[in-house]
Amino acid sequence: MLFNSLTFLVFFAVVLFLHYSVSSWRLQKSILLIASYIFYAAWNPPFIVLLWISTLIDWYVAKALGSEEVPLKRRLLLGVSLATNLGLLGFFKYGEFLLENFVALANLAGIQYAPAPLDIILPVGISFYTFQTLSYTLDVYFKKTSRCNSFLDYALYVTFFPQLVAGPIVRAIDFLPQCLEPKRANRDQFGWGLYFVTLGLFQKVVLADGMLSSSVDKVFGFAGGSIFMLDAWLGLLAFSAQIFFDFSGYSTCAIGVALCLGFILPDNFRSPYFSVGFSDFWRRWHITLSSWLRDYLYIPLGGNRCGTPRALFNLMFTMFLGGLWHGASWTFIVWGVLHGSYLVVEHLLKLKYQNVKWIETVAGRFVLAGITFFLVNIAWVFFRAGDFSTAWMMLGSLFDFSGTGEPLLSTLEMIQVTVVVFILLASHRYLHEKRLEHVVQNMASWWVVTLWTSMIIGLILMQGGANAFIYFQF
Repeated sequence: MLFNSLTFLVFFAVVLFLHYSVSSWRLQKSILLIASYIFYAAWNPPFIVLLWISTLIDWYVAKALGSEEVPLKRRLLLGVSLATNLGLLGFFKYGEFLLENFVALANLAGIQYAPAPLDIILPVGISFYTFQTLSYTLDVYFKKTSRCNSFLDYALYVTFFPQLVAGPIVRAIDFLPQCLEPKRANRDQFGWGLYFVTLGLFQKVVLADGMLSSSVDKVFGFAGGSIFMLDAWLGLLAFSAQIFFDFSGYSTCAIGVALCLGFILPDNFRSPYFSVGFSDFWRRWHITLSSWLRDYLYIPLGGNRCGTPRALFNLMFTMFLGGLWHGASWTFIVWGVLHGSYLVVEHLLKLKYQNVKWIETVAGRFVLAGITFFLVNIAWVFFRAGDFSTAWMMLGSLFDFSGTGEPLLSTLEMIQVTVVVFILLASHRYLHEKRLEHVVQNMASWWVVTLWTSMIIGLILMQGGANAFIYFQF
């Protein structure tokens, strides 16, 4: 069930009606839990079983951890949770990838091995809800929070439908306290919720799908020798904008839907394309994933507390796993390793040039933001390319100054990409140290009405096939 579908609009209207038509808070939470299961079952009903397994295992593990003080037994309990959740994630997401690479290694060793294909279907959202439920168990294990006493609250935390399949990844410490008291959005919250839903749908339907996707598909789907350099760059920039609008659009919709129900979800994006450096980029892009990797992987590995060599290894290993989290493909791993390399180099440069003053000037920040954006786009090549041959073709085309490549984009497509990317970068520069809510609150009311109406008109004009969000594949 997609946010950008009529089915979801009907579903959401029914949920809102039921949520606000009953007075019992327990009944409201039960309705939301049932609605969340229905929302997930719309993708593939049998996969609800996996959701139940993760929910039950972590509930009972955390319950036992709450009263167990023997270190060995606590580690064994945590091991059960990790083995179950990561085992399910590993099988369904990486089973075929591991088998393909095992077969390739066997063939290299001269062993002819041709097993039957596994034909595994990837359960939608498994990467997201696995990390979400694991964060609860880990927080209880490390005694950062006490275990939840209500199974209903915990089950709702794991399955809350607005962010179930593509985030934001919510921590138990942020969500469970909201389950203690009845949630009814006031007029301002409901208005903001509807505004965020409209903005998120506009980002997805009008900008990502309507204005950019055809150019991206045309460039990255090219099967010839090379692409004309300008077309290659516009195609890459189009994807850079597309993935932002697509993923930010989903997160914004999720935040808006939750707000209409009275719940607060964390931000997932904060103007990442005007980041000054790669540490800054990962504080602004997919914030809930990067903070998860920082708190549950990078810091437990030692962070930067064990000397520079260990800190650099921890950075690289964390980003390697971050790339692998995104997909069972070597291109995703290369994307993660590239970002790990960026962070390593940045860390070393900061140590060497920490007293250089020009970096803090306006001009210096613009230069660093430009370098960051350029290298982030180079990494996007591997993220978007379906294989290495496409990635090498794209990289070659991006720096082919001979002018002999194949022109692919029409004049209209080139104008669309240029305008949308310019608006995106300008908005990120303007909002770099601001929150969107504060900017909108300071606008004249007629401006707000005009912008909101324009987004609705754009959605009406662009209505058509409901394309899945990019991050559903992760």
